[in-house]
Amino acid sequence: MLDEVRAAIAKYVVLPSEEALTAVTLWVAATHIQTALQHAPRLAVVGPTKGCGKSRVLDVLHETVHQPMMTVNTSPAVVFRVIGKNPPTLLVDEADTIFGPKAGDKEDLRGLLNAGHQRNRPAWRISGPEHKPTAYPTFAMAALAGIGDLPDTIMDRAVVLRMQKRKPTEKVAPFRSRFSVPELNSLRDRLAAWLGPLRSAASHRVPVMPVEDRAADTWEPLVIIADLAGGHWPARARAACVAMTRYEAVQDEQTSLKTRLLRDIHRIFQEHGNPEALPSQTLVADLLQDADAPWAEHGNKGLNAYYLSAMLRDFGIRPANYRFEQGKQAKAYARNRFVDPWARHCPDLAETSAAAPPSRSKLPAAPSGSLPIGPPGGLSGPTRAR
Repeated sequence: MLDEVRAAIAKYVVLPSEEALTAVTLWVAATHIQTALQHAPRLAVVGPTKGCGKSRVLDVLHETVHQPMMTVNTSPAVVFRVIGKNPPTLLVDEADTIFGPKAGDKEDLRGLLNAGHQRNRPAWRISGPEHKPTAYPTFAMAALAGIGDLPDTIMDRAVVLRMQKRKPTEKVAPFRSRFSVPELNSLRDRLAAWLGPLRSAASHRVPVMPVEDRAADTWEPLVIIADLAGGHWPARARAACVAMTRYEAVQDEQTSLKTRLLRDIHRIFQEHGNPEALPSQTLVADLLQDADAPWAEHGNKGLNAYYLSAMLRDFGIRPANYRFEQGKQAKAYARNRFVDPWARHCPDLAETSAAAPPSRSKLPAAPSGSLPIGPPGGLSGPTRAR
């Protein structure tokens, strides 16, 4: 049964790895026994740009998971009222519009999604004409798709799929409702028929996990499904668990390092009087002077202009040719290119960044061109599945 579901998912989408394909298959199956589970793992389907297949993943999930509830925007009040003893599977597309910096205050919805990862974490509200305190259940499986990473508290409770655009050699079948939906619905019904009688057995299983703490909570439902299936699935599930949690740990470390870089560059601009631009070599030299920073050990021989450009590329920041005083021309970084990343990734710096006074020195000329630089070989990670 799981082999068939796995093949059907791979028919319509190219996932970033074989491990990711295994994880999605088990996640779909787990939605059909979520009433027997103690944790409801999130599925974070994220990518750097549009056109990476995120929405197509949700299309396939919509036809295979238990009682799907698809939305591109929602409110806590709606979610409170649809989650009950037999909750739906929440499918949220364009989640970046809900949690992005321009989405407004969505802390209630974020809190609901965080609480719903674990059973018996209700949200209390005053309701009814008598204004009685009422407990609303939050426990439900949820898949969220969007451009860029979701909030850390959600990513920490999720199985993460980091989607990329398909290569020309990677082919998938066209998703046509007339033919695809009946095929996937048939698999959904067979999954439910297989797993329905196993809910009691699933609720009593305490599988041996290859990870600990919250990662174990998130992956436990998937491993339970694999153990119920037997065969090659228990080993495959645990291998996927280890590979994908390790990969996310590396991503977290890199994200923290890049955030540190943004903060250090903000400080350097302030120390130079917030000029319109700073030469690349000036930024590198000032970063290396900080004895408490990790930049002297970055790369093989410490941070240089190449590594600096590679790290800032993910924020859409690139060096350009600038003409400074006395006709000197050099590769430099414009300060205004950092304002948006500072607001997004270092919100405590946003106010001071916006209010910083302009430099009194002569302004450099507008950029005459840019030279984007990146690491060879592109993104690293597990082998992509075809």
